[in-house]
Amino acid sequence: MSNQGAVLVTGGAGALGRALAAHLRTIGRQVVTLDRAGSDADIQVDLLSPASLAIAIASIAELDGAVLVAGGWAGGAPHHTAPEEDYRKMMALNLDTVHHTLRAVLPRLVEQKRGSIVVIGSRAAVRPDTSANAASYAASKAAAVALAEAVAVEVREQGVRVNTVLPSTLDTPANRAAMPDADASRWVSPTSLAEVIAFLLSDAARDVSGAAIPVYGRS
Repeated sequence: MSNQGAVLVTGGAGALGRALAAHLRTIGRQVVTLDRAGSDADIQVDLLSPASLAIAIASIAELDGAVLVAGGWAGGAPHHTAPEEDYRKMMALNLDTVHHTLRAVLPRLVEQKRGSIVVIGSRAAVRPDTSANAASYAASKAAAVALAEAVAVEVREQGVRVNTVLPSTLDTPANRAAMPDADASRWVSPTSLAEVIAFLLSDAARDVSGAAIPVYGRS
């Protein structure tokens, strides 16, 4: 990969998106952040609107990679008692955003025969037992990881790589507020995860595709 084009970061206005964009810029990468209307992302767009997303991505002159950070969490109740909207919300935020972004980005990368995509999964995707009372979240992340792994095989002959990272709990202000009694020192810092992602985007990871990489910290 030439490292001359931009890296697209969805969910760029969130805690991980901000940390990732900052880290990539410090190592000399061009970054374009995408997030919803009202955010301070470089491009404001509805990631659930394929037409709007296609227009936004077409506006980026050169594109070498993408990190699909956009997502969300909903939970707090057993699956059989949880609100139906929790399931719909998790599938939309964690799976549909990945689906739409892959379909918008991949034609560009396949045509130029180079590029790297990183999808943000979750430990819950491979360890759903850690996601009790948030089953819909685990299911949506597992589906996103499966989608990425299948797509990785489809495009590898065209020089495009697709990998996922599987973080455990991230040390963000929102998670600290939600779990004030937890030992946050055992969690994964956004900067630490950003460094793993930067490696996967780089030429140093040129032989890595279809991987789902655990990033669990000490939790």
